[in-house]
Amino acid sequence: MEPYKLWPLYLSLCLGILSLNAHSQELLTLEEAVEIALENNYDIRLAKNDLKSDSLGVSPGFAGMLPRVFAQASTNNSTQNISQTRSSGEVIELDNAKNNNLSYGVGLDWTIFDGLGMFARYDQLKELEKLGKAQLQSTILNRVSDVMITYYDLVQHQQQLAALDSTLVISRQRLELADNRFSIGKASKLEVLNAQVDLNTDKTEHIRQSEVYANTKIRLNEIMARDPETDFKVRDEVLIESNLELAQLERLATSQNPELQAQLISKRISELELKQLKGNRYPRISASTGYNFSDSESSLGFTTKNNAQGWNYGFAASIDIFNGSNQNRNEKIAKLQIENSTLAIAQQSQTIKTQLHTAFQTYQTNLSLIDLETSNQEIAKENLDITLAKYKIGTIPTIEFRTAQLNYIRATLRMANAIYQAKLSEITLKQLAGSLSLN
Repeated sequence: MEPYKLWPLYLSLCLGILSLNAHSQELLTLEEAVEIALENNYDIRLAKNDLKSDSLGVSPGFAGMLPRVFAQASTNNSTQNISQTRSSGEVIELDNAKNNNLSYGVGLDWTIFDGLGMFARYDQLKELEKLGKAQLQSTILNRVSDVMITYYDLVQHQQQLAALDSTLVISRQRLELADNRFSIGKASKLEVLNAQVDLNTDKTEHIRQSEVYANTKIRLNEIMARDPETDFKVRDEVLIESNLELAQLERLATSQNPELQAQLISKRISELELKQLKGNRYPRISASTGYNFSDSESSLGFTTKNNAQGWNYGFAASIDIFNGSNQNRNEKIAKLQIENSTLAIAQQSQTIKTQLHTAFQTYQTNLSLIDLETSNQEIAKENLDITLAKYKIGTIPTIEFRTAQLNYIRATLRMANAIYQAKLSEITLKQLAGSLSLN
């Protein structure tokens, strides 16, 4: 038998093997996919570490409110040839005269007042932690949305593969009927060849769809940060929430959208930055104290050995009288940052509102299309059944049967796509509202 004639048989065997393997694949639910992504996804893990870093920074010491306690020690040694002439005229000379000085102790420095800037810095650190939480929430929402969109995209491709499987069965039946009719002289060779060409066309579509299906699996594995070769299958059902309300989504977005919350926190951080700058107009007062030991020895001089120990303490105060008008400039810049933050909040609110209205319109359209495409698919299926029955008894031509077959497969693919697009719109709306769930 010639090699090209073995190809249809080989492909049929491959499809059968793939069908058997599907029963042994892992069934991955959406909940499991999201759970794996929350644990493994690199973007989420990075955002969690950033939040931990922000949380560690929330400390009175980091804000400069606590004293600095330190220990210090120093030593200074020298060996010199010394010649001294005293007031009496006496000259004293000594070679290799040694001088040793040792001092050590503990000290404390504490900024007591800095124009309340330290309190503003502490509040700013708290706001930075809140900003980290908002950014983590945004990252989680984005990655969960990616998981859900890719999962339901995979469901769509899985449904399309099933539809192509069914049309392959029909095309094989058609080829078998054409062969039988040709063998008894009721059909021409042309009818057999046309049936073979259409079957090969359907196999090509199936292979291409299988590639898309496999690549979507790889993409979902990537989001879940696991081996791209991990094989699995997904559930076919897609539940769509059809009662979303735009007004409620807008209210939720105002209080829950993480990007909008991040803008609000950024404005608060800018306000605290201005408060810190205004603190520079007040005097800075600090206190210091310590307990020190010193020990010195000298081979020549009136005092050859000296030991001392005791407390030292003091206060210091400073205030800028003139610093090149930098204070005024810095405050004006900080006020502009606050103004920009206010504008960014208004812009973000407008953007979210616009996205919600656009997505809601798409959502309503897709819901209508589901009803239309579902009805159309049922009609196409009934038409195919009738056409197939007539084709088997030879009352309709091949081209009419093929048209009915193509209408059915196209209607099925459109229905699967309409369901996916509706689910995609629902996910987008909930993500914008900050209320994404696994329904």
